[in-house]
Amino acid sequence: MEDKNKINETYYNSIERQGYSRRDFLKFVAYIGAYMGVQSSAIGQITKALENTPRLPVIWEHFQECTCCSESFIRSDHPIVADIILDKISLDYTLTLMAASGHQAEAAKKATMDKYKGEYILCVEGSIPMGADGNYCCIGGRSAIDILKESAAGAKAIIAWGSCATSGCIQAAKPNPTGAVPIHKIITDKPIINVPGCPPIGEVMAGIIVHIVAFGKFPELDSAGRPKAFYSKRVHDSCYRRPYFDAGLFAENFDDENAKKGYCLYKVGCKGPSTYNACGNMKWNGGVSYPIQSGHGCIGCSANDFWDAGSFYSRDSSITPGNIEANADTLGKIALGGVAAGIGVHAVLSNISKKEELNHRISQGTENEKHLEDL
Repeated sequence: MEDKNKINETYYNSIERQGYSRRDFLKFVAYIGAYMGVQSSAIGQITKALENTPRLPVIWEHFQECTCCSESFIRSDHPIVADIILDKISLDYTLTLMAASGHQAEAAKKATMDKYKGEYILCVEGSIPMGADGNYCCIGGRSAIDILKESAAGAKAIIAWGSCATSGCIQAAKPNPTGAVPIHKIITDKPIINVPGCPPIGEVMAGIIVHIVAFGKFPELDSAGRPKAFYSKRVHDSCYRRPYFDAGLFAENFDDENAKKGYCLYKVGCKGPSTYNACGNMKWNGGVSYPIQSGHGCIGCSANDFWDAGSFYSRDSSITPGNIEANADTLGKIALGGVAAGIGVHAVLSNISKKEELNHRISQGTENEKHLEDL
């Protein structure tokens, strides 16, 4: 665990002490500010806050979960996120990462709760089982319900990491044998940020903490308690396959010619049109890719009750494209030359135009690939 004599050092002091240069620090500020969606004029405020603000005391509880949220966080693309924001935020208690265990670990948590009552941030990963008087999840002989209530009592605010904590995820899927519930069903007297995803993107998690540090308040939230900067748009809205969807060009199965051409994956179950997340913009594994780019449809992991929403490979025929008032199945028929009732001439011409544009892009892409191979 962290040296308590350094508890009052600022984020910048910690970053500098770890061997990062001023240039590295400013790059990080610009990087995380861009992910947070703040205006460029606010970068100076973030810089000043990280230079002058003592690190935020954090308690991170783990209940019914698989630890994928912590794993995502520590594998963030930017080294300062992984090495400083997580490891050096004065993370006084986390069962996954702390060196201490048993009574020593619990003593560290109690010391933080007493010393920083009303000031520390409580991060929660995992759902809470209500069945069998909470005995389905016990730590050190105490139920998750009791531990959560105790930790939340003195917290300034709570961040619910991942779909387990925000909606119950797979533990709460029917028939929900443990009676699992999300955090907001139990704690109702504290502000809560919901950060859904299985897991959430690491940079999203870091951005939320930096926002709280820099501005002294939560980022703007939507009606579901999610940060708007990361959950205001559907995966579908930023998907590079969106033009194929609008043109009615779909893969019918994962190994057909349309799939090889990179057509829309809606018909093989992609939940992008109904799922709110920043995957298409921020991507995963250092910005390398995200599920749709890797050839698999979005499974909607940041949507409530996604485990009970049917098969990952069944499509929702009620989805309506943004430009043409018809469902995707109807659009597919138009693309093949069929005429569907209720679709105007303008819609048909629009699809033809888009198909020509897409064919041109495919042809141009092939030529570019050949050019690169010759270099």
